[in-house]
Amino acid sequence: MTKASALLPEGLRDRLPLQAEAASRVTRALVDAMRSHGYGRVSPPLAEFRETLGGDDDRSARDLLRFTDPVSQRTLALRPDITRQVGRIATSLLAKAPRPLRLCYAGQIVKLRASQLRPAREMLQVGAELIGSDSVAAAREIVSVAIDALEAAGIGQVTIDFTLPDAVGLLAGGPLPVEASIDSLRDELDAKDAGALVRIGAKAYLPLLRATGPFDHAIADLRAFDTSGVLTSRIDALEEIAAPIRGRANLTLDPTERHGFAYQSWFGFQIFVPGQGDAIGRGGGYAIPVGDAQEEPAVGSRSIPTR
Repeated sequence: MTKASALLPEGLRDRLPLQAEAASRVTRALVDAMRSHGYGRVSPPLAEFRETLGGDDDRSARDLLRFTDPVSQRTLALRPDITRQVGRIATSLLAKAPRPLRLCYAGQIVKLRASQLRPAREMLQVGAELIGSDSVAAAREIVSVAIDALEAAGIGQVTIDFTLPDAVGLLAGGPLPVEASIDSLRDELDAKDAGALVRIGAKAYLPLLRATGPFDHAIADLRAFDTSGVLTSRIDALEEIAAPIRGRANLTLDPTERHGFAYQSWFGFQIFVPGQGDAIGRGGGYAIPVGDAQEEPAVGSRSIPTR
């Protein structure tokens, strides 16, 4: 009988007693804090049919670790994110539950491939979703709940970096049209490349490069840039969302940031802590497909506290 290899696949690892217990304590603290705000815990399965996890969407399918189910002979996938599963539960099993519906969760997720900033492929994800509203009040609640949960878990003061995922689309489709494709415009804004913006005929977008950094300074620059008023409601909303968490977190703004905001709608945020190069969490407003081209609004926050 040969000895089994002690090696694990790339991106997967064992957690020894101290690591496992620390992760368990953090998870309990996060979930208990969310439950204290009225968020009921749900626990979706680790694997589902590929289609329900986004297998028909090329962008989402890139994260799916797929295999064939010997029972149904259909393709299953391990979940790379729990948010979509919570949306499925909300619009099926809890479709008749009163709105807004507050749900939280904690569980393992598995990515098909790792990234340079996050080399793990299997991680613990904890989050909260408020379903049935994406109002300013709902956004304020979800950000405050995220900070409360992180404080309860003993995670030090965090930085909340706000963004406006649809800002570039609103500007390009309205007062500031560009000849280049909107994807090219977003790429150059992502790169913070002033020269490239000028080359593609988007000189008018240069002030957006300055509207980043500490929240008060950046929001003032963004308001001064928005002479057409197309972003006024977004700017007002961000100030309302930020108001109750001043002093509890460092606040910053990058209005054109889109990394990790593939499905967020009008507002988004990332959570950073000292010593971590990548965000430990993100969230914002989004829409859940209900069927017949209908959608249900929602806001949520998800964190990945352990690797």
